[in-house]
Amino acid sequence: MWSRRQGRLRPTVCGVEELRRRRREQEAALRKARREQQLVSKRLLREDVPEEAGEGCVAAILGEAEVQQFLRQAQRGTEEKEREGALVSLRRGLQHPETQQTFIQLEGSMRTLVGLLTSNQALLQLEAARCLHELSHSEHSTIAEACLPATSYLLTYLSGHSPDFIELCLYTLGNLIVESEAVRRQLLPQGIVPALAACIQSPHVAVLEALGYALSQLLQAKEAPEKIIPPASASSSILASTLPQHMLQMLQPGPKLNPGVAVEFAWCLHYIICSQVSNPLLIGHGALSTLGLLLLDLAGAVQRTEDAGLELLACPVLRCLSNLLTEAAVETVGGQMQLRDERVVAALFILLQFFFQKQPSLLPEGLWLLNNLTANSPSFCTSLLSLDLIEPLLQLLPVSNVVSVMVLTVLCNVAEKGPAYCQRLWPGSLLPALLHTLAFSDTEVVGQSLELLHLLFLYQPEAVQVFLQQSGLQALERHQEEAQLQDRVYALQQIALQG
Repeated sequence: MWSRRQGRLRPTVCGVEELRRRRREQEAALRKARREQQLVSKRLLREDVPEEAGEGCVAAILGEAEVQQFLRQAQRGTEEKEREGALVSLRRGLQHPETQQTFIQLEGSMRTLVGLLTSNQALLQLEAARCLHELSHSEHSTIAEACLPATSYLLTYLSGHSPDFIELCLYTLGNLIVESEAVRRQLLPQGIVPALAACIQSPHVAVLEALGYALSQLLQAKEAPEKIIPPASASSSILASTLPQHMLQMLQPGPKLNPGVAVEFAWCLHYIICSQVSNPLLIGHGALSTLGLLLLDLAGAVQRTEDAGLELLACPVLRCLSNLLTEAAVETVGGQMQLRDERVVAALFILLQFFFQKQPSLLPEGLWLLNNLTANSPSFCTSLLSLDLIEPLLQLLPVSNVVSVMVLTVLCNVAEKGPAYCQRLWPGSLLPALLHTLAFSDTEVVGQSLELLHLLFLYQPEAVQVFLQQSGLQALERHQEEAQLQDRVYALQQIALQG
């Protein structure tokens, strides 16, 4: 991530602006990496089918003759129970990829299944929808595309009265959406966005969770930033619908907040923000305020409970806030968070402590937000110092190289604010911590340690003498032959010797 510059770096030319430029390049790369991380997946509702829980229900792979037989029985059986049983047997067989391939290659099979899906008998409709759901879970785009004749009906049934049936249709559509661009091309003009927007009014939690899943799959499509999210894309646009406002309502802290629903819509919001299509619009709708309040609520929750599921919501909330804080529009609506700086920082450190104990892999998410909060805000840096949070921050250094880099980046944010900040930052265990990180083998950790030392030397000259007394030059000498670090090591050596 670091690039070596031509020539020797002299102390006179490597001032604060040069350090800031280098660090901004690093932060831009970090933000891009976070935006590209997505959660493409498929979900299966098989466990919700009562008979699947019983013993002796191991599904068998079906051959062409058996598939034909079950379809014929389902279509022409004399008794409804017989027809339903045939579809149940077919559905169980469709749990196998081999049966799925046999099914789509059989002429007229999908037409027959769609006919049963549109019949006037509810039980047959439900079992036909479950067969489609099994097909939608396939990893092969050809199978998803074979389901195209059914998509318009699945959309139509989203306006039905059965919550269970609507939930099944939503998960099936979500699975199909993520697998094939051809499916998405058909669903958009068929009106999937308005259909999803109508579902968000449902009072049923299971429907809302399924809606969040289907919407998140749609938002992760590679064409979403151009064709699905922007307001200019008319009826097929997410931002032209009421979905963003309703999503934010689902994330409002309070007794009505449902964790499962909130997780789904937080990820939806994350994908919209990552598209960078119209983040000022989201900020105008109160996204920063809502997410900031939810952050405080999550911090309070982790103090009250040992529930490990809280991190499922914390992760997308942290990512949403972090990405929104990089928008220029934040400057013009700064008062919209309606939160005092110290409350935000204190809540974030409660979550960092929770992650440290329960879920260390999420520490970079919290530190990434802390970096974005402190990068351009002296007030947040002041909060960090006034709440005595430097020591807790330093305690995270041993967790991993990634965490070390981010902790050091936050400390650089504080140090670059000037002499007054360095004066408060310097006392304590900062120097021993830096001498320790200089012994790391990771070039990025060492590079960021050198950046912090350089800022301290510029703003806190007495730090140079203490550094020399603690064998600092020897620590620098370890890295003077490393190509990526030579310039910065040389600059610090010259400052130290002149001091």
